[in-house]
Amino acid sequence: MMKIGVVVHGPQIVDTGYAVKILKLLESYGDVTAILGGTMGRTAVIDAELEDKIDIGQKLLPSQSIEKLSKTSDMVVLINYGKSSVTGHAFGYKVFNRCDADPILLQIERPGEKDGTVIPWNKDLTAFAENIARDLKLQITDPSLITDKMELNGVGAFKSGNIIHRKVAGVSPDENILLNGIVVGRSTSENVILVAEDGILTQILGGIIKNHGVEKLGKIDLENAVVKTGLLRRSKVKPRIIKSKQNAKNRNTSKLSISYLSHAAEDIYKLKDSDLVVTVGDDTTLVAADILYRFNIPIIGITDGDLDRVVEEGFKPVGSMIIELDSGWDDIIGEKIFLELFNGKQTMEIENIENFKSKIIQIISNTTSKYNLKYN
Repeated sequence: MMKIGVVVHGPQIVDTGYAVKILKLLESYGDVTAILGGTMGRTAVIDAELEDKIDIGQKLLPSQSIEKLSKTSDMVVLINYGKSSVTGHAFGYKVFNRCDADPILLQIERPGEKDGTVIPWNKDLTAFAENIARDLKLQITDPSLITDKMELNGVGAFKSGNIIHRKVAGVSPDENILLNGIVVGRSTSENVILVAEDGILTQILGGIIKNHGVEKLGKIDLENAVVKTGLLRRSKVKPRIIKSKQNAKNRNTSKLSISYLSHAAEDIYKLKDSDLVVTVGDDTTLVAADILYRFNIPIIGITDGDLDRVVEEGFKPVGSMIIELDSGWDDIIGEKIFLELFNGKQTMEIENIENFKSKIIQIISNTTSKYNLKYN
């Protein structure tokens, strides 16, 4: 029996129900093994209760997932639901070209849309692609046409000395621009080019740079960085609440594990066994709260009202507290909390959450009188 590896990328392919539909279809052709490529789809897989069908335990880039499955599969199918055919095709083009060896790769893109396509990135898959396209009522797109279009439009990175220019495909005006999970600016046109000098983002042509985000990002490899635009998750969904190991504890009497998080780009799922998480920054707080809601883990969010809204709808766990400060003060207060309460470590143990909250408020009130407490 043919062995088919499937890389599931992004939340939209899961939220629309097409991930399940395509997996069932592929099972009629062979033995299917599915893993997540990228990180944003993990919450969608959890909400859809698909952990038994899609492996979400490995934090791999889509190209890494393809390479991993290629070792044990006769072919790999990449399923994605980009916000447009342009972004979807550009995504497939970049992923295919990032793989060390040309994989036997088929892409199914935007299956629920009129412009949805099946792309046989390897010529050996042309006949199989025709079958899949017929089953899903999609058109086949020749990968050479996508490659020509990407090269004609100059999509990708271009290096000149210590300066790198990277053109971003499929951008609409007034969208967030994220680099490695951190918001670094906002688009003002459809033509966006990121510019980095000595590894630091210095300009966004066709957009407005967010200096605070650039500071958080630090030095990057712009050529290989993960670039996203718009919302990280577009669907409005009902979140699924699942038990974590710590939920069985009595949070008022037991030793409690408290974690510190300052970047939304970090692996928030590693914190799912914490009893409480302190988050710094508006977007970090929004994303962390939304994910940790699934595990019933409250947060203490240190924010300053500079929200870019990277998800359509965010949820806050019961028992959470949001502290809003004046602009720019979230990082200052966050650093004080990290050094004075956490002693520079990412985790600590406490005996009482209310006492811990009081200590945080004390640090803030000793530093500034301008803050506002919000409870959910």
